[in-house]
Amino acid sequence: MAKKRMRKPWSVTKKIVVFGIIGLIVAVILLNLVILPLTATAARKGYTGETIEKSQYIEEETKLSAHRAGGGEAPEETLAAFRLCMENEEYDVDILEFDLHITKDGELVLLHDDTLDRTSDAQETFGKTDALVKDYTLEEIMRLNMGENFVAPDGATPYKGLRGDEVPSDVRILTLDGILDYVENGVRTDGEMNYIIEIKDDGEEGKKAMDKLYEKMKEYDIIDRTIVGTFNADITKYIDEKYEKEVTRSASIMEALHFYFSFLYGADLGEVKYGVLQLPYKAAFYNFGTKEIIDYAHSYGIAAQYWTINEAEQIKELKDNGADAIMTDYPAVGYEVLYGKKAG
Repeated sequence: MAKKRMRKPWSVTKKIVVFGIIGLIVAVILLNLVILPLTATAARKGYTGETIEKSQYIEEETKLSAHRAGGGEAPEETLAAFRLCMENEEYDVDILEFDLHITKDGELVLLHDDTLDRTSDAQETFGKTDALVKDYTLEEIMRLNMGENFVAPDGATPYKGLRGDEVPSDVRILTLDGILDYVENGVRTDGEMNYIIEIKDDGEEGKKAMDKLYEKMKEYDIIDRTIVGTFNADITKYIDEKYEKEVTRSASIMEALHFYFSFLYGADLGEVKYGVLQLPYKAAFYNFGTKEIIDYAHSYGIAAQYWTINEAEQIKELKDNGADAIMTDYPAVGYEVLYGKKAG
């Protein structure tokens, strides 16, 4: 019969090593989250940014952006959502935010996700999961019900199960031409609506999408009212190489990280190619919406915008801290916090 092996008690040395490692990890966390921000704040006080060109998107009052055209109140990025933003009597929005993909036949359409699955009946219609916009023509995608899975604030699903001619035209896929014509030649001919537009595709599709977006921005005369964003490094590089002198873009992921750690360590941010930071309010241990961070961005002439802010308390805090814009799925809530009830 085999002898049962006895577990040896930890040696003092092993305990010291283990607890030492844990202590080091805690120290690093505290250093980055508490100590360095405090010391860095003192170091930043002397920076005035007087020689820095100021972004036109730095605002005296926090602006309201309808995230995905107010996707919490109507099917996101559909004409129904834009109409609710633009034609209701309860609130106004300052900025429209939406995302673009390019179709197989080269048309730009509005969609947030990488695939059509979450928001539409694409799986049923195309007989597959993970349906990509770039694999279908505009005519094929126009068959979809983009309100299939929308759940209203009261729990209703008003578009569920609609097919064919039953699907309202304003909850089908929306083209870039469709939304810009509706706004610029329809409900807002004053030329004052601003846009945040994200290119979702990467590679050659992303470059084609950017070229087409630029042509449409010229056609509708909105270049100086549009912030272009992308999470794709190759498209960021493409924008800088081809459109840097004309197009304002938001910071890439790596640029946003560089900004944040420059802030933490009180470092000189240096020259930047973006005019706007678009950040979450909080992520993990980090609060990106403090007055110190916003002031640091402003000192370099960079605007600070925040997504996706759906809680009234957070909207108010960001407003008080000097945020330039908040993007929310519920623009009615955002309007009430930022501006109060709309008269009339």
